[in-house]
Amino acid sequence: MRVRELPDPDHLPALDRRYALERPALGLGPEGHAPRILLLYGSLRETSYSRHAVEEAARLLRFFGAEPRIFDPSDLPFPDQVKGDDHPAIHELREMSIWSEGQIWCSPERHGQISGLMKAQIDHLPLSMGGMRPTQGRTLAVMQVSGGSQSFNAVNTLRLLGRWMRMVTIPNQSSVAKAFTEFEDGRMKPSPYYDRIVDVVEELVRFTVLLRPHVTQMTDRYSERKEDAAKLEARTGLRSILHPS
Repeated sequence: MRVRELPDPDHLPALDRRYALERPALGLGPEGHAPRILLLYGSLRETSYSRHAVEEAARLLRFFGAEPRIFDPSDLPFPDQVKGDDHPAIHELREMSIWSEGQIWCSPERHGQISGLMKAQIDHLPLSMGGMRPTQGRTLAVMQVSGGSQSFNAVNTLRLLGRWMRMVTIPNQSSVAKAFTEFEDGRMKPSPYYDRIVDVVEELVRFTVLLRPHVTQMTDRYSERKEDAAKLEARTGLRSILHPS
């Protein structure tokens, strides 16, 4: 699988556990399965701060009782590059999105926007796919890293894309300025920037746990019921109870 492994998932040197709420405090009872969270990052550099940021988020997700998976986009083709999107990386990205109940997107800011790699991953996620909707109803947290002063251009764009993909984007977000000063040996140093990532991950887990029992009800749309009934009638010649005469 194209999932990046975390070498030390339980090592959280920047987290002050005196103030951190673990699994029970987030309302995850013994009967509930771990929230399934997909993480996407937007740079293939050997030292990728967006990747390091989602790795820190993934460690925190495990601390909070969630199940994280980080997609590795290193061999993902451009959208429309492969006929019929028939490529193993595309298939796996879509399968992981369907598996997920929530997602974290983290992009570097380049020329005042998200990276092309970040946009390519989102573009490979269709709104509808064989009756499945890979993103609809999932929770979403957005983050960005910058080489200069703090900016919110990338997270603002990710919010717009999340709304377009019919996701529930949480209020909190993270923007790490001068990211090259905030990491050492691939790990994030203690700082207010790290604390904000803890806030974001904690809030995402809460929203995911609260929303997931109601996703079917919250995403049941009149227009889609009408469209599905019309397709059924065209295919079978039978009128659906949802499409009466």
